[in-house]
Amino acid sequence: MAKLPEITLPQQLKERLAQGHPWVYRTHVPPQLRLPSGTWVRVRSGDWSGYGLWEANRPIAIRIFSTHRLPDAHWLRERVHAAWELRAPLRDDGCTAYRWLFGEGDGLPGLTVDRYGDWAVLATYMEGAGELIGWLIAALRDVDPTIRGIVLRGRDTDEDERGGESQIGDTGAAHSPVTQRASVVWGGAPPQGLVVREHGIQLYADLHAGQKTGLFLDHRENRRFIQQISAGRTVLNCFSYTGAFSLYALRGGARMVTSTDIGKGLAAAAAANVLLNGFEPARHTFVTDDCFALLERYAAEGRQFDLVVLDPPSFAKSKQSRYAALRAYTRINTLAMRCVAPGGALASASCTSQVGPEAFKEMLAAAAAQAQRSLQIFHEAGQPLDHPVFASFPEGRYLKFVVGRLGNRL
Repeated sequence: MAKLPEITLPQQLKERLAQGHPWVYRTHVPPQLRLPSGTWVRVRSGDWSGYGLWEANRPIAIRIFSTHRLPDAHWLRERVHAAWELRAPLRDDGCTAYRWLFGEGDGLPGLTVDRYGDWAVLATYMEGAGELIGWLIAALRDVDPTIRGIVLRGRDTDEDERGGESQIGDTGAAHSPVTQRASVVWGGAPPQGLVVREHGIQLYADLHAGQKTGLFLDHRENRRFIQQISAGRTVLNCFSYTGAFSLYALRGGARMVTSTDIGKGLAAAAAANVLLNGFEPARHTFVTDDCFALLERYAAEGRQFDLVVLDPPSFAKSKQSRYAALRAYTRINTLAMRCVAPGGALASASCTSQVGPEAFKEMLAAAAAQAQRSLQIFHEAGQPLDHPVFASFPEGRYLKFVVGRLGNRL
């Protein structure tokens, strides 16, 4: 085997790398270094060393995979099996849609695998992952021989480099479908009408052209919380995509649920999910519109709801767009608060790692002040079991979900 290229990094990176942070940015590697994407390299910083995969054209130049040995197919299989074991409680609960591999959160930077029924959807957000993909396909089949097919989905080239979710929730200007490459790399193709389950709710999942890999899996537990507080309420679900939050609100006993999103075909998709679960169609309506414009119109008309669910796109794909994102979050939350009846609740989410949990709550406080309302937070959550985060990688903690009661200004 040819000797690996060795890269010496600045001494000040040693502590972070020793703690287990998996990224080395291009600004920290020698500027004259030229290697093809997908080249394994040995990395040193002081007396620390590790093995990583080089990427030639992105802000993250090296993703660290191991400090003990050069990764191979057997090493990768061990990581896949460990991730499989962590998700056992979901399978035991009858959940058939979950994130099997969460990239950096499962020690496999740049790779995600989502499980939808008998199919696995593999996605990569780095160049030069060809060898890893081959190992991963073999590992998935070995760890779970019941898989009927594996689909490879491409990602948009401008997607932010975060902890594996693109997201986390993870998403463009709206939760409307986007065109992404999809190809079957092993086994058979998933059916167009694939149905998956979570907590007893059934959902159609489009693995060919749906947003992300098919559904927004990271809000599973947050959807269940919405069910718990929906009884007797009127609910507005903004950026609803195919209506997953709405289904839980309906099961929780909401009097009426309004879903809204601008995406083409989402009204029909949400209606199909309502029928699939046996809910009364008369208790659900879908408004195809821009959520900013709709909330502004509802606020001007004085129309209010007992519960508003707000799960907008990330607005921030890089650190440079963080402040613009905070302005957008403040505006959409201000509008939403004006549409919540006194004593009602707002459930507000953010899926960007560029805005941390405390900054997100500060934004909510600013929005409440602008809306001349009080916001009493009674619930907040992050990512579920299948989106783990290493303590050494705070960037992986991208999802925020805050629920509060709205009152008149104190």
